[in-house]
Amino acid sequence: MENNHNVTPLEETARKWLTDRGVTIDDMAELVYYLQSKYHDDLTLEDCKTNVDKVLTKREVQNAILTGIQLDKFAELNQLEEPLQSTISADEGLYGVDEIIALSIVNVYGSIGFTNYGYIDKQKPGILKKLNDKSLGECHTFLDDIVGAIAAAASSRLAHSAAGEDEDE
Repeated sequence: MENNHNVTPLEETARKWLTDRGVTIDDMAELVYYLQSKYHDDLTLEDCKTNVDKVLTKREVQNAILTGIQLDKFAELNQLEEPLQSTISADEGLYGVDEIIALSIVNVYGSIGFTNYGYIDKQKPGILKKLNDKSLGECHTFLDDIVGAIAAAASSRLAHSAAGEDEDE
């Protein structure tokens, strides 16, 4: 994490909840690398981590993380009312609210993120494959989409930075 900004309690909690659910900055950086390495010859995992860290400083992203993880946890504990409990537990394809929350993250860095998100959501590389493994008994209906969206947003930020449009600095 970069040291040039004050970490709010909201950001600290969002980062902790990601880690508690088994998702690291490195995992997300690997997704960014997966998305962007063919476009940037000198791209490093450190560059990818920096961009993931920047995405995680955004309040909209932090709120999406907390909301999604909380709903996943409630579903794991069977604490939702039906039919929502069954819908979220099964990660039903026509539910779509998990993707809507993810799109709020993708939108933070412009429309290029939508393409990145759609691609990575279908491919499910790295940590996304693990998060989608229902045999582990965990519910990550929201988290897999959120993690993919963070990677897509970080990829978009990287693309904008490479084009000289670094609005965060």
